[in-house]
Amino acid sequence: MILVTGATGNVGYRLLENLRDAGAATTALVRIQAQAFDLPNRVRHIVGTLDGPPPPEVLQQFNQVFLLSPDVEMQAELEILFVDALVAAGHRPRVVKMAFDGFQEPDCDVRFMRSHRLVSAHLASTDLPVSYLAPTMFMEELLSSADAVRDEALLSAPAGTARVAMVAARDVADVAAAVLTGDAAVDDGDVLVLTGPEALGFSDVADRISSVFARTVEYADVSPDEARSALRAASHSPWQVEGRLELFEWMRRGAMDEVTDTVQKTTGQQPRRVEDWLSEARAVFLGRPPGMATPRI
Repeated sequence: MILVTGATGNVGYRLLENLRDAGAATTALVRIQAQAFDLPNRVRHIVGTLDGPPPPEVLQQFNQVFLLSPDVEMQAELEILFVDALVAAGHRPRVVKMAFDGFQEPDCDVRFMRSHRLVSAHLASTDLPVSYLAPTMFMEELLSSADAVRDEALLSAPAGTARVAMVAARDVADVAAAVLTGDAAVDDGDVLVLTGPEALGFSDVADRISSVFARTVEYADVSPDEARSALRAASHSPWQVEGRLELFEWMRRGAMDEVTDTVQKTTGQQPRRVEDWLSEARAVFLGRPPGMATPRI
């Protein structure tokens, strides 16, 4: 039995689809009952939160837990509370934790990675069996630039000449499914760094956007202060704003330009190229009818 947290996000939703299609006994954890309507068809669910988990007799049903939560200021505290609930249930499930490439680097001071490092240290103290999925930047991060790409033919980021091996959330979900179903052999303590097939600069990404959508899109290397103002205008919390700026600084140091073959090894499929992902996201970048929700890519 597999319990999936973060069930309605890009990775969690696709993971649930994969596990359902594989016939794996899977349950989604949703914060409120209404969220169950956002789950894939024919997926079971229970109601609970990381800091208000289901009771021990419910948690004891699950021998694997996929641990994923949003990048928020309380992330480490919330995940640690949930881990403690798993320990208190007394049955020692295997944990597959979503992290961020860089959390395993002691000198990485990006707050997102620090949060995952704190959770990792706590998991080690519990002696629960655990493995980690550590993707680089998601291609889905480009969705926040869709309006500027469409209206101004501009891709802006405080990235300088950094190269990043972006990965699609769907590929990360495919790896997670392979690990949870046993199709991929992963040992306790393993950290699977997940990347796309190539490391690209943001100018390269702008070129790929131009090619896919048959229009010229330029890359604007904005300053951290300009990026801070834009992120605040997009309603990110102060903690998230500073975290994203730290992340871009980390990338400018060449920290996310390594390409791994982990997606191919674990799933048997090559990871998506940026241009393939962009083609799937065409409706978002070229416009969609008013009121239409952003589709899952």
